[in-house]
Parts: sequence; structure tokens; C-alpha cells
Amino acid sequence: MKVIVPVKRVVDFNVKVRVKADETGVDIAHVKMSMNPFDEIAVEEAVRLKEAGHVNEIVAVSCGATPVQEVLRHALALGADRAIWVNTGEVDVQPLAVASLLKALADREKPALFILGKQAIDDDANQTGQMLAGLLGCAQASCAFRVQVINAASDAARIEVTREVDGGLETVALTLPAVITADLRLNEPRYVTLPNIIKAKKKPLETLNATELGVDITPRLQILKVKEPAKRPGGIKVQDVNTLIERLKHDSVL
Repeated sequence: MKVIVPVKRVVDFNVKVRVKADETGVDIAHVKMSMNPFDEIAVEEAVRLKEAGHVNEIVAVSCGATPVQEVLRHALALGADRAIWVNTGEVDVQPLAVASLLKALADREKPALFILGKQAIDDDANQTGQMLAGLLGCAQASCAFRVQVINAASDAARIEVTREVDGGLETVALTLPAVITADLRLNEPRYVTLPNIIKAKKKPLETLNATELGVDITPRLQILKVKEPAKRPGGIKVQDVNTLIERLKHDSVL
């Protein structure tokens, strides 16, 4: 079974982001970038499925300019077998365009399974996986909490995915091909060792572009303005419990 895992380069989750002075977006100049945490979980899950004998090849995919090769090499160091870089230059590739690029790659690679992070921490769109499943016309399970392969060696192979929902846990069975999006509690990604980083440099990394895949990546959404959230006012002290109750009843600050 071949698995494709899309990964995205985003501002590192430890970085405190700042809005540009002209409010056109977030300032990423001289800021540490890394793989989207949800995508790292997706790569780890694919590697675990391979270690269990259910997967024979893991292909990492990323769209963007030259620096995205860093996250592809990181995915290779985590255990992916090869990588595909779709060079989109400096274009802001939005979820529908990403899903369309992945659909074109699916037609080319014929994977049995896509595992994506449920969302990217930069735009929090949570759309690409669902759009991809729609374009492929295949089964999907979002926000996966647990993934299990059933009858992997037979033609009746399926994936059982447990999801966290408002009422508890929900388990769904997917026939292949399928799309899964990973939630935070699906697993804990492994630490990348130096030997694996060195091995990753020797693994194949193929370069394509949107034109070769026949996909129009022109942005369809326009960001009008980006603003920081309003600052929370400081706390206050009250003399006694009765005063506190009155303030809780009538003071919107509390």
C-alpha cells in the first residue's frame, strides 16, 4: 500500500508571530520555520503503519518555494521513502489549489491512502483534506484519534478510524482509496536522529511544477486585513466576596 503525506512549512509553533505594520499579513522575515505539527503527526502515523507491515512506500509532498525542501528532508528523516516538491514559487497556494495539486499527484502515483494534518497552524483552514476527498470521490475520516488497518493483505482491506466527537468517540470504516486527517492525539512524533538526517539527504526528491500537473493555482481568496487580537485588560482586586459577586454580575471586564 502506498501512502502520500502532504507536509507544509509554517512559522514554528514556539514563535510569537507579529502582524505587519500595513496589516497585510504576518511578518515571517527572519522567523524560524518548521513542519506544521499536524503534518508531522501524519508522517509519524504513516511510518508506524509501514513498521507494522501495512505500507510499502511513503511519499512526502509539499508545495511552495525552494525553502519547503527543508520540511521534505525532515519528512524523509522521519521515515518517508521519497519526496515530491511542487514548485509554486511565491504564489500563496490556497487549500483548493493544494487539493487540486494532490488530486493530480494521485492520478499519477495511484496511492491507496492520503494522510494529512487536519489543519495548518498558520491559516487554520482545515479544508484541504475534505476538498481532496471530494475531488477524488473517495472515503474520508477527519480528526483521526486512532487508525487501524483491517485485512491489509486482502482485496477487502479497509481502514478503521476512531474520531473524537462532541459525544465521545466515533469509529468509521473506510474502503480504499481514502483520505485521513490527523488530530493532535493520534500519536507523538519520534525524535529525528543524526543518522536518519544523513540518510534523508540521499533519498530521492523529485521536483514538479503546477503547469506540469495541469493545475491553476491562482489565488481565489483575498486577505483584506490582518489584525492582532485586542489586548486583555489587567485584573483587579476586590475587598470581599460580596463585592466580587457584584462585579461578576455587572462588570463585563470580568
